[in-house]
Amino acid sequence: MTQQGVRWTTDQVLALAPDASSRKAGSKLGAAGPWSETGTSDEGAVWGLCKGSGSKPYQTIVDTGGGPGGTGPAYKCSCPSRKFPCKHALGLLLLWANGDIRVPDGQGPPDWAGQWLGERAKRAEAKQPAAAGPGGTATPADPEAARRRAERRAQRITAGAAELEQRLTDLLRGGLAQAEQAGYGLWEETAARMVDAQAPGLASRVRELGAIPASGPGWPVRLLEECALLHLLDQGWLHRAALPEDLAATVRSRVGLPASSKEPPLRDNWLVLSQYDTADGHLTTRRIWLYGSESARTVLLLSFGAAGRAPSVALPTGLTVDAEIAGHPGAGALRAELGEQFSAPVPSGGRPAGVGVGQALAAYGQALSADPWLESWPVTLTDVIPSQSPGGGWQLADADGKSALPIPAPAATSPGLWRLVALSGGAPVTIFGECGHTGFHPLSTWTRASPEVISLC
Repeated sequence: MTQQGVRWTTDQVLALAPDASSRKAGSKLGAAGPWSETGTSDEGAVWGLCKGSGSKPYQTIVDTGGGPGGTGPAYKCSCPSRKFPCKHALGLLLLWANGDIRVPDGQGPPDWAGQWLGERAKRAEAKQPAAAGPGGTATPADPEAARRRAERRAQRITAGAAELEQRLTDLLRGGLAQAEQAGYGLWEETAARMVDAQAPGLASRVRELGAIPASGPGWPVRLLEECALLHLLDQGWLHRAALPEDLAATVRSRVGLPASSKEPPLRDNWLVLSQYDTADGHLTTRRIWLYGSESARTVLLLSFGAAGRAPSVALPTGLTVDAEIAGHPGAGALRAELGEQFSAPVPSGGRPAGVGVGQALAAYGQALSADPWLESWPVTLTDVIPSQSPGGGWQLADADGKSALPIPAPAATSPGLWRLVALSGGAPVTIFGECGHTGFHPLSTWTRASPEVISLC
C-alpha cells in the first residue's frame, strides 16, 4: 500500500476508517495541536503522542507497510478504543499525509515505538523462511487459509446480525419512546458489538440511528424507517445464499466486506456535471459527478479534506477531461476513482441525454431494486419548469404539467434555486441532479440560450 518515502493522500488515510464516526473523529485530530514528539522513518513508521482527557498522552504508532516484510499497515495505540485504526492513528496518518511530520534528525523512534517496531521486524523475519519455496523463491498465498479466514469472518458477521435483529425486536416491542429515554449510549454500545463482529457497515448504520431520537418533529417515523432498512440489511445477510448474485454482492458491500473490482479502467472524455462540498465538523467531503461522452456512463468521485484542508481532487463544473476511471464494485457502479489524465481539462458544450419526470422515477426505482439502501440516483431531467407547488414548496414540473418532482427543503432555500428560477424565466430547462426519496436536488442546468453547463451549487 505504500512505498518507501512515499506518503499517502488524505483520501487513502480516510478510506482506512472503520466507520463514519471514526472518520469524523480522526479528522479532528489531523491538526498539530494535540500532538507532540511526532516523527517518521524512511521505512514507513509514523509515531507521536496525542493529548487526551487523561494525564498521560496516548502513545500512537503506525507501520504503513514499508517496514521489514511489508506486512503493514498495522496500528498500535495506548487508548482503550476497540476500533482499528482508532481515531488517534487516523489523526496521526493525516498529519503525515499532509507533510506535517518530519524524519527526526539523527534520531530514531522513541523506546516505546522502537520496541514495537522491533517485535514486528522479528515476526516478519521469522515468517520469511516459511513463506519461501525452493531456492528462496516466494510461494503463493495459501488459498485454503484465505478461505478459512473469510468463513470465520462471515460467521462473526452472522452472529452480529442475529444479535442486532434481537435488539431491534426489543426496541419495537418496548416502544420507540424508550429510544429517546435511553440516549446515545444504547446505540454506541450496539455499534461497538458490530465492530467486534467485523461488520463496519452495520456499525455505521447503528450509529446513525443514535442521532434520530429527539431530533425534531417526526423523529419516531424517521427512526422506524431507518430501523426497517437496517432490518432489511440484516435479513439480506442472513439469507444471502438465496439472493441473486448482484444483490448478494450489494449486501456484502453494505455490511462492510471489502470487494475488489474486476472492471478494467475506462478511458473516456468525462464531462464534469457538478462539484460540491459538504462539511461535517472538521471533515469536508467533495462530490464530483462525471459523464462519459462515449460510454454514456455517469460516475461519482469522492474525496475528503480533514482538519480544515480542502479535498485534493478539484474539477470545475463544465470542463471535460480525457482520463481513465476505475470503477468501484457495488450495485450501480457509481463510485469511481480518477486515474491517469491524458490532457488538461477543457471547456465543453456536451450534455447527457435527458429524461422526463416519469422516466427519472422509474430509473430511481430500478436502482433501488438493486440497492434498497441507496439514498439518491443521478438523473438529468429535460424540459422541466421550476415552479411553486400547491403545498407552498418548490417543484420541477414537466412542460405539460402532468407530473412533477418536489425539491426538498434544504435545496429549496439555497441560492442555487433562485438562480435556476431566474435562468428558466418560466421556460423549460434541462437540469442534472440527485433524485432521492425526499425529491430532486438540482446541481446544474442547461438553458436553451446556453449550451454550456451552469452550476447551481
